[in-house]
Amino acid sequence: MAGTPLTIAEICAAADLAPDDAKLALGELQSQYEREGRGLRLRFVAGGYQLCTRAEYAPYIESLLGGREKNVLSQAALETLAIVAYKQPVTRHEVENIRGVRIDSVLNTLLEKKLVKEVGRKTGPGRPILYGTTREFLTSFGLRDISDLPELGAESARDTKAEFKTEAELDRKETSP
Repeated sequence: MAGTPLTIAEICAAADLAPDDAKLALGELQSQYEREGRGLRLRFVAGGYQLCTRAEYAPYIESLLGGREKNVLSQAALETLAIVAYKQPVTRHEVENIRGVRIDSVLNTLLEKKLVKEVGRKTGPGRPILYGTTREFLTSFGLRDISDLPELGAESARDTKAEFKTEAELDRKETSP
C-alpha cells in the first residue's frame, strides 16, 4: 500500500467524471480485481479509494522492496492510540488517568506519525488540548471511518472498571493513616 486514499471528488476531477459515474466505475474495478484474483485490490478507506497489495502477496512485495523500515508502534503507543480512538476527543490528562502513567513521549510519537492530532480545546480551567485520530490513522488501520472500530464488549468494560476501582482503592489505602 502506498499513497493516501483519493476522495471521489479528487477522482472525478482527475478523470473528468460525474460522481455517480466514478462510483460505478470504481465498483466495477473492485469487482473485477476480486473476481480475477488480481495482486491488487481497490479498497475504500478513510473516506477515499486506495489501491493496495492483496495480503497474500505482501511477503513478495516486501522482499522486492528490501529492508524498508516497518512502522511499528510500541505497546504503550498502541494502548494510548486505542484510548484516543475510543474516547476522542480526549485530553492528555484523561488518557494518563486511564493508563496510569505519563504519556508525553508516547503522545509526541503519535503526533509525529500523524496518527493523532489536536482537535480543539476543552472548556474549563487551563483549556487543555483535545486529541483525536487522523485520516492517517484510518488509512493505517484499514478503517473507513471511526465507526469501523471493533466494539468494546461489556465484559471488557466491566473488567476495566473493576481494575481501576481496585487501583483507586489501593491508592486510598496507601494514603490513609
